[in-house]
Amino acid sequence: MQIDDSVMNGQERISFRLRSLYSGYGYERYRMSKFEEYDLYSRNKDFLFSEGVITFTDTNGRLMALKPDVTLSIIKNRKDTPGEIQRLYYHENVYRVSAGADGFREQTQVGLECMGAVDGACVAEVLKLAAESLRLCSEQFVLEISHVGILGAFVDAIAPDVNVKEEILRCAGQKNLHGISRVCRDNGIREGAEDALKELLSLYGTPRTVMPKIRALAEEYGAGEMAAELGRAVAGFTGSDIEDRIQIDFSATGDLKYYNGIAFKGFISGIPGSVLSGGQYDTLMKKMGRKDRAIGFAVFLDMLERLTEEDDFRA
Repeated sequence: MQIDDSVMNGQERISFRLRSLYSGYGYERYRMSKFEEYDLYSRNKDFLFSEGVITFTDTNGRLMALKPDVTLSIIKNRKDTPGEIQRLYYHENVYRVSAGADGFREQTQVGLECMGAVDGACVAEVLKLAAESLRLCSEQFVLEISHVGILGAFVDAIAPDVNVKEEILRCAGQKNLHGISRVCRDNGIREGAEDALKELLSLYGTPRTVMPKIRALAEEYGAGEMAAELGRAVAGFTGSDIEDRIQIDFSATGDLKYYNGIAFKGFISGIPGSVLSGGQYDTLMKKMGRKDRAIGFAVFLDMLERLTEEDDFRA
């Protein structure tokens, strides 16, 4: 059956195209309940995009929550599949406080999760799908990619204290180089100890232009294999028609308590903030009692409301 997407509004059209893209790569639709037990979210607050959660008491007395996140629900409700790969995609609403909003909003996400025996080929595939997802929204996009493990190795070399590390990482996520130096001086860390980290954060460009420097820096901090892993993950973009849309940027990270390996964010011209976010979250899987590896991302359809159907949404 052929569907005429001209009768759809912009958000409906892009969600349909994203779902078609993912199903074409063998990802299966995953559906879930609108709510979960509140304990799931209270134990993983740092993983959520916003702290607020809408709660209510169920008829059996359990404290429930309207889901503010999809990934946590999928991890909780799926089982490990040793030696296999689960490819799932979803089109769901979440309930969270938006940046700049004065209350909760129902927000729509389309995304995917790749779980199980995830290897380098799976990571490269997910990155390709993230880039293609952005291109389905607009030709004017950028996908920023980093490696949490490399960043962590540089921070570990600077500060042994966990609280200081968190402060430095917070500054790194904001690309606040002066803030990193200030944190170091305030905590008695010798001057210049942060120079390599600041150099890493200053690197920005296509994999072809910045990977040689990243490899050289990473080798000095025992992160050579992780740099090689990053290089393999992005190798497929070199020479492609979207090579200049792929940028290495080490400020594109998540919380190190949950994420490991590759992390990435997607941006579209004219929209402030990321419209796509994802990464590897093996650490979160372990925290929730899972042995599988995992990587995924979400596209925030509500962020795309700023695009006009005539101009920016691809017809």
